[in-house]
Amino acid sequence: MKPKILITDKIHKSAVDEARKFADVTTDFGASEEKIINEIPNYDALIVRSGTKVTKKIIEASNLKVIGRAGVGLDNIDLAAAKEKGVEVVNAPESLTIAVAELTFGLMISLMRNIVKGDKSLRERKWDRSKFMGNELYGKTIGVVGFGRIGREVADRANAFGMKVLAYDPYMTVEDARESNATLTGELDELLKVSDVVSVHAPLNPETKHLINKEKLKLMKNSAMLVNLARGGLVDTSALIDALKNGEIASAALDVFETEPLGDSPLLELNNVVLTPHLGASSAEAQVIAGTIVVEKIKNILR
Repeated sequence: MKPKILITDKIHKSAVDEARKFADVTTDFGASEEKIINEIPNYDALIVRSGTKVTKKIIEASNLKVIGRAGVGLDNIDLAAAKEKGVEVVNAPESLTIAVAELTFGLMISLMRNIVKGDKSLRERKWDRSKFMGNELYGKTIGVVGFGRIGREVADRANAFGMKVLAYDPYMTVEDARESNATLTGELDELLKVSDVVSVHAPLNPETKHLINKEKLKLMKNSAMLVNLARGGLVDTSALIDALKNGEIASAALDVFETEPLGDSPLLELNNVVLTPHLGASSAEAQVIAGTIVVEKIKNILR
């Protein structure tokens, strides 16, 4: 008898087709917690992205062998409940590395060169070139907070732009940083004080929540830019808004937020920010890779 897989968030069709080669697959995108609880006892595996919250109630009601997250973060899965129930949890951290690193520079350049403002002005039939004098990345210092897969890819691209790279990561070594032509600093404060761009790529956990807070923002240059494509909770949003309003930092580029969807946020009223709706992994290539990697891992577990 084939194993049974329930998919509750949309993943790439090629990954679904691959799963159907070895399992009976049901797709129920956007299913509520209550509906999943009713259905889940019949399945061996559950595949989600970020939309479905795999709660303790869902896990306790299940007979799952494995939960697959077609992406990186696992904060929407109750890992403690999964461990207690003996359910394996797999993800695809390697899938979105390139997509996030590339978007990081897309947002940085859009701020540095006033691309969003220039586009808006031109659509208003204006030709105000003098208002949009920008800055180059070349020669600037980028501080990469979190030097895992994505952080290293960001560093590699920063090198191509002729930037000086500083890295902060308590779990990395000087040698790890040197491989990406980066200088590892043992203190976050030191990195914040000297960086022209601070790009955050750390995981969110109790130790890193509000890693960038009011005190840390005050350490940054008045001309500095903050970029966050990791998790919204890494940055204290209220403190960031105050820093942007008061000129404590020059600008921010955000793809992630403490509350998602963003809703009616004061960030929307600021003209020194560029905002995108959690698009870091939203490339066709990343979605294919994320889905197929997770399906392959589930296949190996269900054998």
